[in-house]
Amino acid sequence: MVSRNTGSAEGGRPWRAAVAVTAPAGVMLALGLWGLDRGGMWRDEAVTFQVARRSVPQIWRLLHGVDAVHGLYYLLLHAVLAVRPGEVVLRLPSVGAAVATAGLVAALGVRLARPRVGLWAGLLYATTPLVGHYAQEGRSYALVAAGAAAATLLLVRALQGRSWWAYGVTLALTCLLHELAVLLVPAHAVTLLYARVGRRVWVRWGAACGATGLVLLPLALVSSGQSGQVAWLPRPGPGSAQRLLHAFLGPGGPVFWTCLFLALLALPGPRRLTLAAVALPWTAVPPLTLLAVSQFRPMYDDRYVLYALAGAPLLVAAGASRLLGAASSRTPSPKARPGATRRPALRVLAPLAGALAVVLAFAHHLPLHRQDRALRVRPDTQAAVSALAARELRAGDAVVFLPAIGRRAKAAYPEGFRGVRDVALAAPGPVSGTLYGRERGAAELRRRLLALDRLWVFAEPYALRSPWYPRNPVERVKLTVVTEDFVPGEPRREFVRDGVTLRLYTRRPPAPACSPAVTCSPAPPPARPRPARR
Repeated sequence: MVSRNTGSAEGGRPWRAAVAVTAPAGVMLALGLWGLDRGGMWRDEAVTFQVARRSVPQIWRLLHGVDAVHGLYYLLLHAVLAVRPGEVVLRLPSVGAAVATAGLVAALGVRLARPRVGLWAGLLYATTPLVGHYAQEGRSYALVAAGAAAATLLLVRALQGRSWWAYGVTLALTCLLHELAVLLVPAHAVTLLYARVGRRVWVRWGAACGATGLVLLPLALVSSGQSGQVAWLPRPGPGSAQRLLHAFLGPGGPVFWTCLFLALLALPGPRRLTLAAVALPWTAVPPLTLLAVSQFRPMYDDRYVLYALAGAPLLVAAGASRLLGAASSRTPSPKARPGATRRPALRVLAPLAGALAVVLAFAHHLPLHRQDRALRVRPDTQAAVSALAARELRAGDAVVFLPAIGRRAKAAYPEGFRGVRDVALAAPGPVSGTLYGRERGAAELRRRLLALDRLWVFAEPYALRSPWYPRNPVERVKLTVVTEDFVPGEPRREFVRDGVTLRLYTRRPPAPACSPAVTCSPAPPPARPRPARR
């Protein structure tokens, strides 16, 4: 086993450790609640909201076809929203998870270094703009980050003689929240290698990871059949790594370069269980592994490795502590006798100076925090789309969504679409076990559309303004009938709001009849959309 670090001069006063852990958690709570009610959900939050309000059997049925990777999170949110469905309540679990993560990061710093390191690291984590972004989002990523931090702390405790059961259970639950959290396993393996642990530790750690793999196997098998959901992700390039580095350490300017310098300063160290030995693999191995794998099978997105961010503030805080220690050791004490130094004052002033530096960094990032809490920053706010529908549509109006994914606003905010006729919908999502409902067959939908004289179309940006040619026959019928048999209404009524185009169409007027006195030339057929060249 690895002995716990007890060499800190500050380690003998428990209240310092308590303050170091609770202060970052309090700051994260305040920042998480600040501007939490933005007045609308963006598309991914809307999916969470409408799925979590279904019954458990309906959620279970959905997961067999789509979104299995988020299944545990949906079930958790089902219990939360059963108390009171709403946008703020939807985001509260993410706020709570971010608060817990800030405290756990601080606890790691206290355990492996000293209270001031934990305080600085926790405050840095809480004030990082990317953390604040996902702390206010109704998705699973903040909860995964909390699980990863808890698993890492429990790994350290296990290496110091505590039970491995807690580590294994926490790791398994974290991976069930999002299966890409399994990349935490190689990060922990690098920590064990660096710390030169014995064979017995490897066996126990391997047993915990093996049990996690067995628990995760059914989810991996189901989600592998749903890999088309991430087919839109591009192959990441050098810019992806650069953006992630700036997201972890700061968008740019003096804050970024200072944090980078301090993080690098923390890296050299002895081959044992140190803070750097835990934090560096944690922050580097998951994103680098996912970036490498995504060169062959693209599945990289910054949010999938949000849980790796927590290692960065630990490195920065460790580097700052090392720099401070080096500076204080070189400062002679006036009228010194052995042991009579300025250390008592340093113990008080050093944490406060580090906290002040974090406050200055937060002030530098304050415009980003304010911007992130504005509704317009999140893409395609579904509340705005529903409000547009409520303003322009009337009861009995015929509506078609092109493609079917545009129905997400109706699923999340149905009051804006009350009384309208969804021409293509055969069965809603909860009944059909799908996200956006099951649509009618192509032939039946064509008959229904051709029987209309007036039609409202909710279209994604690419559906009407590019050579989009869908593979789905139902989507092809929608596009073909709308472009060939309908024309934009007069006066033209078109509205664009949050990435969605709402346009009124009317039936194309019949061609003028020919007579002996009038020579009619055949009109050219309307242009059909062609498949885009690859």
